[in-house]
Amino acid sequence: MPIDVNQLRKGTTYTEDGEIYKVVNYAHNKTGRGGATIRVTVRNMRSGSQIERTYNSGNRVDDIRVEATEVEYLYDDGELLTFMDTETYEQPQLNRSVLGDDVYFLKSNLKIKLLKYGEEIIDYELPVTVDYEVTDSEIAIAGDTANNPTKRVTVESGLEVKVPLFVNVGDTIRVKTEDSSYVTRV
Repeated sequence: MPIDVNQLRKGTTYTEDGEIYKVVNYAHNKTGRGGATIRVTVRNMRSGSQIERTYNSGNRVDDIRVEATEVEYLYDDGELLTFMDTETYEQPQLNRSVLGDDVYFLKSNLKIKLLKYGEEIIDYELPVTVDYEVTDSEIAIAGDTANNPTKRVTVESGLEVKVPLFVNVGDTIRVKTEDSSYVTRV
């Protein structure tokens, strides 16, 4: 459905020239006598590339509705990630490169959302936090307590996280998926 470019906001998904775009950043610029211009940074949902677009006020784009499906992560065969739809038990697959470094957040039975436009999977949403078991840890230096000391640990998915010195191998920690930061020991 066509919408005015003035209605674009961060997170809006729309189509233009056969491509699907998601607004990452939005700026509205009104000059003295002229019309307003809308500058958006968008991500091409098929290629993953980010570009800047500038529109004049009054231009229209086709807004689309994206459906979210909750899926459970099953396994990685090296090239494709396999999930299971928790309602229909279908097993959609996604190319590993679509997730990029976010693939390190995946662990068995983790529930994420796959976003679809028609039958095409165009995006995903990770949970805000995920709990992991620590599998490897740097050796902490005793007495090093100045300036909020941390050490690096590796969790079951292969993700490396900076944690406080008291976290040990075998502990379960909660990690924020937004920036891979340690939240708490569970």
